[in-house]
Amino acid sequence: MVKIGMIIGDRYEILEKIGTGGMSDVYKAKCHKLNRYVAVKILKQEFSENENFVSKFRIEAQAAASLMHPNIVNVYDVGAENDIYYIVMELVEGITLKKYIERKARLSYKEAVSIAIQVSMGIEAAHNNHIIHRDIKPQNIIISREGKVKVTDFGIAKAATSNTITSNVMGSVHYTSPEQARGGYSDEKSDIYSLGITLFEMLTGRVPFNGETTVAIAIKHIQEEMISPKEYVPEIPSSVEAIVLKCCQKSPDRRYQSMAEVIADLKQSLISPDEDFVVNRDMDEEASTRTISEAEMNQIKRKAQRQDAYEEQMRLNTQYTRPPQDEEYDGEEEYYEEDEYDAGDSKMEKVTVILAILAGVVICAVILMVVGKILGVMNTDDIGSKIDPETEESSSAMQPSGVTPSSESSDVLTVPMVDVLGWDVEEAKKEIVRIGLIPEVTMVESELYEENTVISTDIAAGDEVEVNSTVVLTVSAGTEAPEVPDVLGLTFEEAYNTITAKGLTVSRLESYSATVEKGRVISQMPIGGEPAAPGTAVVLNVSLGMEDNKVAMPNLIGSDQIEAEEWVHENGMALQSIGEEYSDTIAEGLVCYQNFSEGSILDPGTPIVFCISLGKDPASGATYKCNATIVAPTISEAPDYSSGSDVHVTLVTDNGKVLLDVTTGTFPQAANFYGITSQWGTITLTYTATVDGVPESKSVQRRIEFEQE
Repeated sequence: MVKIGMIIGDRYEILEKIGTGGMSDVYKAKCHKLNRYVAVKILKQEFSENENFVSKFRIEAQAAASLMHPNIVNVYDVGAENDIYYIVMELVEGITLKKYIERKARLSYKEAVSIAIQVSMGIEAAHNNHIIHRDIKPQNIIISREGKVKVTDFGIAKAATSNTITSNVMGSVHYTSPEQARGGYSDEKSDIYSLGITLFEMLTGRVPFNGETTVAIAIKHIQEEMISPKEYVPEIPSSVEAIVLKCCQKSPDRRYQSMAEVIADLKQSLISPDEDFVVNRDMDEEASTRTISEAEMNQIKRKAQRQDAYEEQMRLNTQYTRPPQDEEYDGEEEYYEEDEYDAGDSKMEKVTVILAILAGVVICAVILMVVGKILGVMNTDDIGSKIDPETEESSSAMQPSGVTPSSESSDVLTVPMVDVLGWDVEEAKKEIVRIGLIPEVTMVESELYEENTVISTDIAAGDEVEVNSTVVLTVSAGTEAPEVPDVLGLTFEEAYNTITAKGLTVSRLESYSATVEKGRVISQMPIGGEPAAPGTAVVLNVSLGMEDNKVAMPNLIGSDQIEAEEWVHENGMALQSIGEEYSDTIAEGLVCYQNFSEGSILDPGTPIVFCISLGKDPASGATYKCNATIVAPTISEAPDYSSGSDVHVTLVTDNGKVLLDVTTGTFPQAANFYGITSQWGTITLTYTATVDGVPESKSVQRRIEFEQE
């Protein structure tokens, strides 16, 4: 039995419980040998007597201990003592990516891609050590207070050293790959699929597949087409959309084949977000959506039923209720024990595999004959007698007129772009669809062209382009084209009436906001002032107000201690400490420091630190020195700051002397000064962030204490 205050391994003092998983609890502890805080994962008592669970727990430790990377939660130690099995890990102060997404509703594409790059680098390190995570999801990704992204909880990872690895784990079904959902072979590309789902959620604030039961969601992963994230957030760049869709292909062969490929494309998307550089692999039979077989359906249901029965039995046996999951470690670990069904399933799987291979050979032969005939890669003299001329003619009619195989690849069909300049937009759209392309219309005001006339296209007439490519038609909206009204800050009803009065339509989205009142418009697309054709849909993002149980931090600087303590208790925060420090600007007895800046969105129970002013320093005649390194704004301080952007940095002492005043995009910045007459100073980092399409100046402040000379 683990108790607060006990010491295990002769060095780790258990301080507090900070999280729980399916088979283990996580505690904050202090290592007295190295004088540092660590996280200790301890196998739950009800599992410690089960050799199967103990074995899996040790496998987890061995797998994770071999990984050392800045984007992975590192393992320091593994041990057992008095039937207590534990793993000692790096303690990461921060929140999970899941909580971060919930807090912001959705992330900007730059922030989502930046986080995905760090996650990918951690996964790549694991793959290079032949370790598959198998449970990549936002709950298992931590963002530290310094902005570092780390992957944690290799609870169901196994060394990928065998060709017969199969998973006994359904995992977190919202993020599981189709091959995991079917209970079949899974490898590094299963992690790539889960990463794609995670990136989708970062960009849109939702998961692509949802349902009422585990089985229903698993079937959607296998059968349903992946929805483009642009369906929910139209402003997502095309390259980022393509990366998500490639990661989430049904067939592993059509996904990225390594994390290195994913990282390269993610980095390129930050440089050229609208460039078409994502290379998709050739089509194959596996890639298409297919109907799930009855055997697969039964297998998924049996796994889900065994999971439900097992969890119910554990609950009845132990009367155990899982506590709420911690922000730092809230990943789940779900295990299944082998039973009498497994032997039968194994035989059935072997028979199914053999039949699938035979069927695949026959299908491939048929496909090769058809494709060969269409593309002319087979000898028509040999097979001409077997193909009816009428059939051949009908086959040719199935593709758009003018379609030809690309000279670069016989698998890619191309079509010459038609000249539609000067056409009516509706006629131009019909013609473009007829030849096998997809029209996209952009309206602009024009005095030279009549309304609804095509002015230009992004593909020149005669150019060979792939079938199903998108063609952007720039169309005249005339001189009296209605402009999209600016409705930011209006109530939805006011915005709706204003927009529809212009002959436009309205589409509504909703998200939480700490700064915009409930029911008012946070953002709109297209933005106000842009011309639009009649009937154009204007997408409005409407505030749901402050998310339930969230609290905005007020400015309590200058308040008395009683008032500050009352705010902490009334709003369900945790008062961590109240310190004292000298201040040249805040009167004695009043709050002169708070650990969260005004406007910060806090969860209930967040630790709050205050400092009470002691007045001016009596040793004001003393001099001080500053030898500091100033780092860029972190994610926790400034979630909307873009790395590399210019920041105006100032360092001012409490008695008003400006020590540093510089604008830079390069960090860290050295700050070395001497002969300072004040003990304390303030570092201010001012940057520009785009909020709802409008540039806005924002600041982050840090207190700094100087060292006496």
